[in-house]
Amino acid sequence: MQQVLVLNSGSSSLKFQLFSMPKENILCSGLIERIGFNDAKFKFNSENNSIEFVNSIPNHKVGLELLAEQLLNKDTGIIKSVNDINIVGHRVVHGGKYFSDTTEITSIVKEKIKELSSLAPLHNPANLQGIEVAEAIFPNAKQVAVFDTAFHQSIPEHAYKYAIPNEFSDKYNIRLYGFHGTSHKYVSEKTIEYLGKEKSNIITIHLGNGCSMTAIKNGKSIDHSLGFSPNSGLIMGTRSGDIDPSIIFHLAKKFDYSLDDINTLLQKKSGMLGLTGFSDLRDIEAEAEKGNKACQLALQMNAYRIKKYIGSYAAILNGLDAIVFTAGIGENSSKIRALVCKDLDFLGIQLHTELNKEKSNSIRAIHTENSNIKILVIPTNEELEIAKQSVDLFKN
Repeated sequence: MQQVLVLNSGSSSLKFQLFSMPKENILCSGLIERIGFNDAKFKFNSENNSIEFVNSIPNHKVGLELLAEQLLNKDTGIIKSVNDINIVGHRVVHGGKYFSDTTEITSIVKEKIKELSSLAPLHNPANLQGIEVAEAIFPNAKQVAVFDTAFHQSIPEHAYKYAIPNEFSDKYNIRLYGFHGTSHKYVSEKTIEYLGKEKSNIITIHLGNGCSMTAIKNGKSIDHSLGFSPNSGLIMGTRSGDIDPSIIFHLAKKFDYSLDDINTLLQKKSGMLGLTGFSDLRDIEAEAEKGNKACQLALQMNAYRIKKYIGSYAAILNGLDAIVFTAGIGENSSKIRALVCKDLDFLGIQLHTELNKEKSNSIRAIHTENSNIKILVIPTNEELEIAKQSVDLFKN
């Protein structure tokens, strides 16, 4: 029996679960959200306790220290000693060309994660910080990295290659890598189980502060909305998603923006934040209900971009069995799901209005009886997937 702590650092959040493996029993779980804000929320749940408070959590390091403090708490904690943790599994966003499999963390691995931070500036630094803090707090535990890019290694060359001179892909490995792979892998496997057939065409839609979509044929990723870095594709919390590359040159030449300024603009000041002043979709939906025109338009734009990808992925899959909503927004926002599924009758997608409004922590279907395409909401469990892969690494 092993105790595996899984840390899943998003750009502004930290999800965690402590598992007893291989039985997959959850000893505790929780979420730190709105990291970087004064009203960050810390949630911790175990069999005997449910703790929640609001505090200023300026960065992931402070969040992890709060988590460790809670795990070791004499009255409400889970472990008596840091040595009770056997493995710490870390979600790492960008593995580049270096990592296509789950990997035990060494100093060399950390250097590569740091090297790749320029490609995932909102994630890899937070992932690396989580690793370093965990190493200090749990010095005897094995540290494992599970990379978001791994699931997308099956994307064919004609889909992952960019139409730029060959030397940039051949020498410099500039190509589509894809992200959120652990989540897309988990929910696609659950979808295949639900459909009861291995041969299937599925579109998985991961919507959180970061957003992405994957076209999955027979369980394999064949295309994905995020590319060389996690900044393309859909409109996200603070990231722009797809834009015309000429905008970058226009900003630099016309307005004297530096490359660093433009990178910060597109990564941290754009997306829903740039459109509305809010990065949290719950705030945006609340403001839209009050009549805020900017928020109403942003929601429409967000859904429109997702619909475009559904159409293109249905074409490359040459058919469609199911679309799947997952992650924080995908699982909880009936508004976004309704906007996305509206007027997709041509594809045979028909949303059941009342089923869409229901809440559940398990897989649920939200399509009408007449819908040719299944519409599913599947809670992702990246943490369980990471725990399983981390344990499997040491089986042999």
